[in-house]
Amino acid sequence: MRDDLQGLEISQNELQNLTNLPVNEELLIITNILLKFGKTYIDKIKGSEGATVIFIGFSTFVFTYILFDLVLKIFVSWITIPSWIFLIVLGLWVGGLTQSILYIIWKSRTKLVKKNMNNSLGILLHDVNKYNTIIKAIDINDQIEEAGNPEVVIKQRDSVIEALKLTKSDLVRALKTERILRENKNFILSNTELFVNNLATLTAMQVHEQATEHGRLLNEALQIALDVQHEMKKLQSQR
Repeated sequence: MRDDLQGLEISQNELQNLTNLPVNEELLIITNILLKFGKTYIDKIKGSEGATVIFIGFSTFVFTYILFDLVLKIFVSWITIPSWIFLIVLGLWVGGLTQSILYIIWKSRTKLVKKNMNNSLGILLHDVNKYNTIIKAIDINDQIEEAGNPEVVIKQRDSVIEALKLTKSDLVRALKTERILRENKNFILSNTELFVNNLATLTAMQVHEQATEHGRLLNEALQIALDVQHEMKKLQSQR
């Protein structure tokens, strides 16, 4: 990735910090982790230090198995099945238990996201995904260009990068605004009069920047505030 794209993408950790929610979190699959580790190990074997990698890996495996067999004979001598079978069974049991725990944690965190999800947050997360997709598309285009295809060069690249910076700034601001309103919704609903000036300020900012593309997400932040105000009126009318 070129230097001017570095830091533009909104990472998973950054997004979770901005929303204070485990959004877009994927379930960890143990087999996928093992396959990734195996692929990395094979790639290193194919490298210039392949013999060393094989020796270290084989030595580690043999030493671990001998140590396991020794511990088994000393502390659980009543087990009559061969140690290598017991090791396989134990590995499968530990793996299954670990995967179950990971699933329970992931499920609870997913429920937390669904509980706090609202229309505004959903729109912003969708926009973040589209924004990151643009970054990825530009990076791939750069790689194609560097492979010897100058005809795919991005025209006015500096302007494109500047627009992306403005877009990221607006996304971050909108996500922060949504989080503040979401986490303080109950207080805002019970103290409507305290936030009239704040909503008026947001409206003024929206009018000032409505002609600019990078003001679009600020308008969404304003819409969040207006949605909260609408909910306030609905609750007041029900009293």
